[in-house]
Amino acid sequence: MVVDVTSNILREAAISICLVVAILSGLWAITGSWPPLVVVESNSMIHSENGEIGSIDAGDLILVDSPSRVDHIVTYVESIQTGNQYFGYNSHGMPGDVIIYQKNGGGDTPVIHRAILKAVSNQSGGWDVPGTDIRGVEEISLVLEYQCYPHGGKLRIDRWVPNHEGYLTTGDNEKSNGCRIDQLRATDHNASDQYIQSQGLKDENGNPVLEVRDDWIIGVASTEIPWLGSIKLLTTGAWPAVPNASWTKLSFVIGAILILPILFDTLRGASEKSGKEDRDHNQGEDE
Repeated sequence: MVVDVTSNILREAAISICLVVAILSGLWAITGSWPPLVVVESNSMIHSENGEIGSIDAGDLILVDSPSRVDHIVTYVESIQTGNQYFGYNSHGMPGDVIIYQKNGGGDTPVIHRAILKAVSNQSGGWDVPGTDIRGVEEISLVLEYQCYPHGGKLRIDRWVPNHEGYLTTGDNEKSNGCRIDQLRATDHNASDQYIQSQGLKDENGNPVLEVRDDWIIGVASTEIPWLGSIKLLTTGAWPAVPNASWTKLSFVIGAILILPILFDTLRGASEKSGKEDRDHNQGEDE
């Protein structure tokens, strides 16, 4: 009896492992990246305090497309420029793509933020910004109609001199991010608001994060799988960032996962019992 129980446990464990390997292998084949998905740990991309499907909330799982699988990373400014081939493009609830990148190419926790614009070297000198009329300038200055709090929906890039080609990025959460970007040196030099002046990401060595080079990009955010990553955050201490509504929805999902097999077995048992009774009844009539 003990041998049978052990055998059953080993068989179930083997099946579970095979299923996990098959799922991860399939996701890798689809996305071209490893790992094929990431768990969002902060609320820097949240659109609503209650969370919502379609935007990126803490506790969501996000499939990550390899950069080699993406023809073009679409920036926010390209998505809002009338006449641009990418005009009207949206991803995860706002214009432009969301990228996952390593800060200054380092090894600390990757950042998942939206690509606002990209500085590209002009062959004649200076810098271009695709999605705008900026061409061949030594310093990049522009003001974007970008929803953020509490600065009136204006994101100001002020006399920015890029260190190299790369993207400026920011999170979608207008309250926590305000009108600022991850790259501190590109924000408004003349801003009187100390909040704007002081904010910006730092890498693992305490250095300000620079514009994101192509080879620092791990991938582009693809399909959202809501809530399920919240379970991992319970083990990392990041669970307070998960919206309360997400916990409620996750509870319903877990409840359904637990109840459906029991319900299925109950219905199957009832069906088998009914079938057996019919067979016994027919056999009795034959006799």
